[in-house]
Amino acid sequence: MIKVTGKIKAEDCIFVQVDIQERLFPHILNNQELEKNLITLVKGLKLHNIPIIVNEQYKKGIGETIASLRELVDDYPHFEKTTFSCCGNDDGLCAIKNSGKKVVILAGIETHVCVLQTALDLLEEGFQPVLVTDCVSSRKEKDRDVAIQRLVQVGVIPTTYESLLFELTVNAKNPVFKEISQLVK
Repeated sequence: MIKVTGKIKAEDCIFVQVDIQERLFPHILNNQELEKNLITLVKGLKLHNIPIIVNEQYKKGIGETIASLRELVDDYPHFEKTTFSCCGNDDGLCAIKNSGKKVVILAGIETHVCVLQTALDLLEEGFQPVLVTDCVSSRKEKDRDVAIQRLVQVGVIPTTYESLLFELTVNAKNPVFKEISQLVK
């Protein structure tokens, strides 16, 4: 398994978006702030040319990805799943493996179910998950908080969207620095 002990580098990363869907999202804790954070994260990752994989849990029941994110990620691979873990879908897991990336940035809902199980499976598969803690949530605060604690204890790297975007930028001379700075304002 890869273990990131230094900085997270853009060339090593893929982003996996987990189940940010219409019928569940209104019930999620702090969903307006979460939506704003997710939009900023996705826009910033796109500036860094990070590959994106979109996962959707049982679309017939839970719906599509929320509209504000759907317009940003429509051109990227989408995988529907019924397993809680995104790795339980062979096509989704193959897409992650075939990317050649070893660092998997995770964001989505619900932290204590689908995000948690995805991160645990990614660890088992030899990937280094990076959890964007202000871009995950659950219906209940305690569920979210305990899941984040558990994931950190098993080796998932916690970060925030702003910290991650600047870490990927590395230098104020990076051509995307000004756009990243504007995004996080």
